[in-house]
Amino acid sequence: LFIKAHCSSSDWNRTWYTANPDLTQCFQNTVLVWVPCIYLWLLAPFYCLHLYCHDSGRIRMSCLCCAKTMLGFLLASFGFVEFFYILLERSQEIEQHMVFLLSPIIRSMTVILALCIIQLERIRGCRSSVFLFLFWVLAVVCSLVPLRAKIQLAMDEGISSDIVRYFAFFSYFTIQLAQLFLCCFADNPVFNLLQNPCPVKDASFLSKILFWWFTGLVVKGYRTPLEAEDLWTLREEDTSRKIIAELEEDWTDECAKKALAAGAALGSRLPDQAQLLRKLQKEQSSGFFLLRTMARKFGPYFLTGTLYIIFHDAFMFAIPQVLSLLLDFMRDEDAPLWKGYFYATLMFLLSCLQSLFNHQYMYTCFTVGMRVKTAVMGLVYRKSLVINSSARRTCTVGEIVNLVSADTQKLMDFVVYFNAVWLAPIEISLCLFFLWQHLGPSALAGIATVILIFPLNGLIAKKRSKLQVQMKFMDGRIRLMNEILSGIKILKFYAWEKAFLEQVLGLREKELKALKKSQILYSISIASFNSSSFLIAFSMFGVYVMLDDRNVLDAQKVFVSMALINILKTPLSQLPFAISTTMQAMVSLRRLGKYLCSEELREDNVSKAPFCSGTSPTHVSTSTLNDIMYEFKKIMKLKVLSGSVAYVPQQAWIQNATVQDNILFGREKLKTWYHRVLEGCALLPDLEILPAGDATEIGEKGLNLSGGQKQRVSLARAVYRKADVYLMDDPLSAVDAHVGQHIFDKVIGPKGVLRDKTRILVTHGMSFLPQADFILVLGDGEITESGSYQELLSRHGAFADFIHTFANAERKESAIQRGEKHSVKRRPCKSNSVCPVSETDQEPVPEDLGKLTEADKARSGRVSLNVAFDYFKTIGLAIIVPIVFLYAFQQGASLAYNYWLSVWADDPIVNGTQTDTDLKLIVFGALGFVQGIAIFGTTVAISVCGIIASSHLHADLLINVLRSPMSFFECTPSGNLLNRFSKEIDAIDCMVPDGLKMMLCYVFKLMEVCIIVLLAMPFAAVVILPLALLYAFVQSFYVATSCQLRRLEAVSRSPIYTHFNETVQGASVIRAFGEQSRFILQTNKRVDFNQTSYFPRFVATRWLAVNLEFVGNGVVLAAAILSVMGKGTLSPGIVGLAVSHSLQVTGILSWIVRSWTDVENNIVSVERVNEYADTPKEASWSIEGSSLPPDWPQRGTIEFQDYGLQYRKGLELALKGITLQVHERERVGIVGRTGAGKSSLALGIFRILEAAKGKILIDGVDIADVGLHDLRSRITIIPQDPVLFSGSLRMNLDPFDTYTDEEVWRSLELAHLQNFVSNLPDKINHECSEGGENLSLGQRQLVCLARALLRKTKILVLDEATAAVDLETDALIQSTIRTQFEDCTVLTVAHRLNTIMDYTRVIVMDRGHISEMDTPANLIAQRGQFYRMCREAGLM
Repeated sequence: LFIKAHCSSSDWNRTWYTANPDLTQCFQNTVLVWVPCIYLWLLAPFYCLHLYCHDSGRIRMSCLCCAKTMLGFLLASFGFVEFFYILLERSQEIEQHMVFLLSPIIRSMTVILALCIIQLERIRGCRSSVFLFLFWVLAVVCSLVPLRAKIQLAMDEGISSDIVRYFAFFSYFTIQLAQLFLCCFADNPVFNLLQNPCPVKDASFLSKILFWWFTGLVVKGYRTPLEAEDLWTLREEDTSRKIIAELEEDWTDECAKKALAAGAALGSRLPDQAQLLRKLQKEQSSGFFLLRTMARKFGPYFLTGTLYIIFHDAFMFAIPQVLSLLLDFMRDEDAPLWKGYFYATLMFLLSCLQSLFNHQYMYTCFTVGMRVKTAVMGLVYRKSLVINSSARRTCTVGEIVNLVSADTQKLMDFVVYFNAVWLAPIEISLCLFFLWQHLGPSALAGIATVILIFPLNGLIAKKRSKLQVQMKFMDGRIRLMNEILSGIKILKFYAWEKAFLEQVLGLREKELKALKKSQILYSISIASFNSSSFLIAFSMFGVYVMLDDRNVLDAQKVFVSMALINILKTPLSQLPFAISTTMQAMVSLRRLGKYLCSEELREDNVSKAPFCSGTSPTHVSTSTLNDIMYEFKKIMKLKVLSGSVAYVPQQAWIQNATVQDNILFGREKLKTWYHRVLEGCALLPDLEILPAGDATEIGEKGLNLSGGQKQRVSLARAVYRKADVYLMDDPLSAVDAHVGQHIFDKVIGPKGVLRDKTRILVTHGMSFLPQADFILVLGDGEITESGSYQELLSRHGAFADFIHTFANAERKESAIQRGEKHSVKRRPCKSNSVCPVSETDQEPVPEDLGKLTEADKARSGRVSLNVAFDYFKTIGLAIIVPIVFLYAFQQGASLAYNYWLSVWADDPIVNGTQTDTDLKLIVFGALGFVQGIAIFGTTVAISVCGIIASSHLHADLLINVLRSPMSFFECTPSGNLLNRFSKEIDAIDCMVPDGLKMMLCYVFKLMEVCIIVLLAMPFAAVVILPLALLYAFVQSFYVATSCQLRRLEAVSRSPIYTHFNETVQGASVIRAFGEQSRFILQTNKRVDFNQTSYFPRFVATRWLAVNLEFVGNGVVLAAAILSVMGKGTLSPGIVGLAVSHSLQVTGILSWIVRSWTDVENNIVSVERVNEYADTPKEASWSIEGSSLPPDWPQRGTIEFQDYGLQYRKGLELALKGITLQVHERERVGIVGRTGAGKSSLALGIFRILEAAKGKILIDGVDIADVGLHDLRSRITIIPQDPVLFSGSLRMNLDPFDTYTDEEVWRSLELAHLQNFVSNLPDKINHECSEGGENLSLGQRQLVCLARALLRKTKILVLDEATAAVDLETDALIQSTIRTQFEDCTVLTVAHRLNTIMDYTRVIVMDRGHISEMDTPANLIAQRGQFYRMCREAGLM
């Protein structure tokens, strides 16, 4: 009404229906001026409110801001000048059109508002304005029409008629363009403290939407392979600290609410019922609560992505409508050419906008996915620090690693595909609606086809979800691999590698069987998706032409319908995948929720108290310290006071770090105190032996330390702490008796450094009890007696009997009267030895001298073709060549049926009908059917090939790892190996074949599109060739960077799993020391470091896609423009075929590079799996044609001839020139101080370490000439650490099923385990948990004895086997060995000297040499080193 009141309406009809289009002067001066002004004035209040709420710090006035302000004032002044010019010079025009006077004022006032917003943005720290960018875009677009009109008028009439107005307008337009150009840049950054910050923060709006801010890293990666230092620091909002702090609070609140709700619901029920129901409810609902918590945290940002995908869909559906108009234009001979160019340009712009919004959506989803990954890892890690022991037993380390790898990945996929669950049905409905508009009721046939396809794919998705048992097998395989890597030393000692190899391969076979079924179903799914466009077209076109002879298929109907069907294909393919991903994510959420809702420990504090000791007279009641503490507090009625706690576990937990780092455990180094601790814990002589002293790196789980050294490092860690309360779970069991006495005197006892602290000591050592202030006696899990040593003796109870029995036994065995106790006299450090008194007087050691473990390293550059060749070689050329031909055949059929459609569309219409429609329909149907069969064939073939390759690669990896020597496991973190067996194998299983399927499909599809476009318009080659070169250029930049980012991401992932593994095993120590926050910081650092390579990796894909899709949109523009130019010569059918196919180019190009890169990225997994093929291997397990007698060794003689051994090349010999002969049936004790070489002898006999010089003969046979398994299976060891594996008790005794049940029961009877096993529900099939944690330490050691009894070989080695068990268990083991192995040769590496006092001979080791060797009595008589050790141990 306003326009009608101020404009004359006589000339409104000369815009569209004319060969020379134009808008009226009045329209140009009203609508085109007011649209940007209305936009700014309406939205400015909301934008100002947004700026007010988000302050990012004031920005100093920059040149950019000054330029914008100056140009703004110029623009405003032009409006006022024009206003006064009209008012003074053109007053007659005002009467005709009032708007000529109003528009300049409105325009100037709007520019002044824009200037105010520029200043407000600067004050509030907004460096790049989307709001003003859109305003200037609108202003420039609206000025284009008047610009064209002014130029046309100037050409017709000349500019002299109104030179002022012309000059003002052109100047105004130029300044507007300049403002738009300046808006493409960001203002100066606020000072950033971060090193190498992410440039997205400093990027302008245009740079953000086109991902140009990423170009710098791509160029850098193209020039030189990227290193970790080149990557940007994570943005604050992406860091673990920021994400988890907020999420953890929400999750805690959610759990509290849930607990209250569950409690209210179950208030009246019986306690047991209530507990069970509550637990079930908790498990069922925990996944939903976790999802709700994450939705609250990440939902708002995710919704912005949802908005982007809605805009993307709007532009996507607009393109077929424009194509319809273009084909209508081609058919209309009288239509002016400008309309064709307009449609072509509009199609190009819509394609570009579609691309931009799509990739903003993907960027948002991947960012949310990344944050979800960080959140889940953080929550799981924090939970692992507080989970109680009963809950911990239900979840193994392998399963926890799977939670943070496989399940996290499922949630990330869910974030990307969740919107498809609700959006895909809407897209399908819209497609069918538009198809109805073109084909009428025939579109119902398409709906029917869709309805038929959906149940099929739903059924397939359901069947595939049932096949998720593959996950169960994978969990089992990873759990077993984790146990194998943890207990690899035991496997090698017992020659059990083959048994466990078969177990792993058995699980792998089941996993691959499930995967193969799943892949065949998936292939049916893919074939139905890829054929869906044909099936829908065939049904709709068939019904359309058969309903009525007058229903003709022209180019417009055919190719607009085909464009809509191609759009329909995406939601049809996404929906089942999205549903499947959602279902998998729900399973993962339940698993995560169940773990995160597990029972937690209750915090306990202990009051300050005297030195108390807990002892156990029977091996059955080795209770945990938690139980002792609980009972202790009940008996003593202690008040709980605050105080720091230090804990020494029974089995030492050692970190993969230096000795010093293990002792300091996050505390600052106090030189004098540190030295006192080392001296008290008897570690100074050990540091002399270690290559870099206390800077020597200790392998995972203390692999390169002896049991005694590990226990003393663990004790030193606690002592260094200066805590108020010390909880010590039998710390002296693993050390030699004389060292134990030294530690007790110097550290634990009444005169030790901890004399003023509360000390609770669990011990089996009788000699320490008289010095305890208070003693608790445990029996059958309960406290049976308590009091001081004298009080307990005076009561004449079980404790007194126990003391007298074992004290007498010790006296009889020693045959020497117990004398005065002496503390250990340690050898003084030599002047040239490493004696770390302080950091200042310690000589600096070379950085790599103490280095042991090798960090996972990323290779650089493109993936070698040899890697791909190795992968394809495992499949075989005979299968690959037919697959390529099958792909060519499939695409040939597709090209044929598309071309057939264009011929049909161009068929002339005679009397309102087309001829031979039935024949055309049959040919069309046949070609489509052939293509569908070929698609199914290719997908199944590639899936099967992938499984063949993956099976071979996994088997090779497993064999390579199991055949590696012990030194390999000491140097390689288990996280690296677990990563190979989980993430990398998973990538080879699924990602590589899927990538190959996709890549081949799209490469052949691109060839089809190029052939069609070039057939229709040969001139298109002029455009296609330069675009192809540009494509190759962009692709080469991307692939080089992307591959290196994938490698860096893979390498930074391994330390996360290693750290998780280490933390779960040492959780009790970390909690006791109150170091949770430090370990949480460490895991945050590792996760963030991994995300610094993951973030640029997914941004690289977006950068590539945006750039490539603009190249693809160039093909669309070229095809459309050339169609318009060739209007007179090209048929509508050919144009429809060419343009509709060119519309697919953007997606095809993007998918080719993405799938190419996915293949190249994931084939890195093949490279990483093959890394261990070239590592050193052990000798052969068995030697073919060996003449070794079946019953070797018959006598059990052992002879060392000038034998030398070293742990690693470059280190000093651990054994030097050992010459020794052990006769048959001889029992030899081996003693010596820590590091003397006692255990090295055992390692040499079993060839765990190969001889550096000399040889060992067993029954006259050189063991170097015997296969490792032939050797290790004919001799037996009872190791220091009693390692059991998850599985049945029988499997732990006899993994090869060599012995009968009767023989197994006999061995258990002799090992004093028959009664215990008989009382178990499953008897010998009782399931042992991971590491045998559901058995006590004594029971585990007796199981190891039962293994030895079952094998009954002629040579038995005991490597400090009874060090950690109580005296009764020790007595049982010793008596069994004496009776059952009396006709065997027994070598015992001993801590408790009383156990070897009746042996034939004793060998005293010292610094790799035999220093003394004779009968115990003779050695004592000689008053040498053995005599001194006996004195120190209190045996004299």
